[in-house]
Amino acid sequence: MPKEISPRTAEDVARLLKDLKTKRGYLLPHHGLMAVAAPDLLRAYDATYTALTLQDRDLTLYEKEVIWLIILVSTGEAIATHHIDRLRKGGGGEADVAAALAYASWADGADRHSFVERHWAPHLDGFEAILSYRDGLNVLRERHGTENWIVEIGMAAAHQCHRRWFWVGEHIKGAYAAGAKEMAIAEGLALAMFPGGVPNFVDACDVWRELIVAGDVEASEPFRAWADMIGQGGFDEASGKS
Repeated sequence: MPKEISPRTAEDVARLLKDLKTKRGYLLPHHGLMAVAAPDLLRAYDATYTALTLQDRDLTLYEKEVIWLIILVSTGEAIATHHIDRLRKGGGGEADVAAALAYASWADGADRHSFVERHWAPHLDGFEAILSYRDGLNVLRERHGTENWIVEIGMAAAHQCHRRWFWVGEHIKGAYAAGAKEMAIAEGLALAMFPGGVPNFVDACDVWRELIVAGDVEASEPFRAWADMIGQGGFDEASGKS
């Protein structure tokens, strides 16, 4: 593979960034660094971001941006205000930002419900973490009027960012129960790759795969084929170290 040629002049850098700004409508600091130091990486990154969030897939622009905002509030991505603009272009508004704030905040407290069940349940009358958590979430959803399946996907993605695997699984199951399309679930979880980290996306996919294998969700034939495929344990499995 030939070695990439980095831009040699200020004009080369400016041209790269001008083209990117024209395409996106804005620039972020890492765009400039990649333009100077790794233009091939910048092109690959831009292609990935375009496929991830700019191209139309299963989610509408509005649905995608509601999920994005739940993720971004959960991860504290202050610089991502362009998603508020995209939300408005999709027909949303400040009420949806308030909803995303409520859902992300509720997700942050999920493990408190588990704590009470684990340590205090013998002193309480039939306390169950999932029921307690979902009772409060239902109140929020009814208040804000967000479609249930969108909330389920957004919450799964938010929990993914913080490695709360039990709750990722709970919301994947909830998304199925709410009638979410599997392609929409996949798209929503993938959105969290950048703010939440690719390794967390990898592990969330494994949570989903295990739910399918265990029969906890009724997967379609293509998704079942993915789940049943052996040899998805990474290098440790391939090298016989696991």
